[in-house]
Amino acid sequence: MNTVTATGDRVVHTLYGETMGTRWRVCLVAGARVSLPPLHDAVQATLDGIVAQMSTWEADSDISRYNRAGAGSWQPLPCPFSDVLRCALEIAEASGGAYDPTIGPLVDLWGFGAGGRGPRVPEADEIEAVRARIGWQRIALRGDPPEVLQPGDAALDLSAIAKGHGVDAVAACLRAHGIDNVLVDVGGELSGFGRKPDGMPWRVLVEAAPDQADDVPCVLPLDGIAVATSGVHWHRFERDGRTYAHTLDPRTGTPVERAPAAVTVIAGDAMHADAWATALTVMGFGEGFAFATAHGLAARFVAAEGGDDAIRMTAPFRERLAS
Repeated sequence: MNTVTATGDRVVHTLYGETMGTRWRVCLVAGARVSLPPLHDAVQATLDGIVAQMSTWEADSDISRYNRAGAGSWQPLPCPFSDVLRCALEIAEASGGAYDPTIGPLVDLWGFGAGGRGPRVPEADEIEAVRARIGWQRIALRGDPPEVLQPGDAALDLSAIAKGHGVDAVAACLRAHGIDNVLVDVGGELSGFGRKPDGMPWRVLVEAAPDQADDVPCVLPLDGIAVATSGVHWHRFERDGRTYAHTLDPRTGTPVERAPAAVTVIAGDAMHADAWATALTVMGFGEGFAFATAHGLAARFVAAEGGDDAIRMTAPFRERLAS
């Protein structure tokens, strides 16, 4: 925890911690004498609660219990888990399955998940066998209290949406503690609301692949919006002279080929931004950009190959850029 002195008695305090295999950071505006430990503890508890519900790396989490449940059983869900899964299923349908929360068996098969043995290239028959277990259409939600159907051998993986939900949950937690000006960062997924002590909005630099940097930095002001970035540049492995992305296409059962180096999405909340960034990455540079344009998504694409057309932005994204 640290504090940067600013205007009058209003200062920017910074809190740090770890969650979901990454780090979180919160910059908040409050009085110089505000007690930071209770705020830090509240943020950490919020994120720990999400891990307890949605982490496949925790054997006793709600998602792990669901993944082990018997065919035909209805499993109770905490409300936050239910809300995230409902959003995930909606985006799965809207994206034509480019994003799919039932991708868990495929993640493990390629060695990327909690049940994996490290990156590997499975045989074609292994991929086909696992694909039979994948499909967001197999999942059903019902009622109050919320429950989800385990159709048999389904394994949820919410890693492409849980960090975004974590950002939103932390923002809500801080608002409940009376903090109205904050920038939240969980593993690179961001949300900002309110203003800094100097009256300026929070401004963030949009990520790009290190070898595809813009001549002019891409800066976004965040005030009531969220931003998430996905892409294959940072997460890949090599086998027998071939490079494989960690981002998997649920529709084919294999890593995404010729995917954008980075896709950044702006949305009203980080949960939607996070999942849509993954879906558009899976669609690819051309198809993804066309889809985002047609559906009014605020998205920015960085091509893996470079060139004159290496960076594309939809109109809603361009409108959000800092002047």
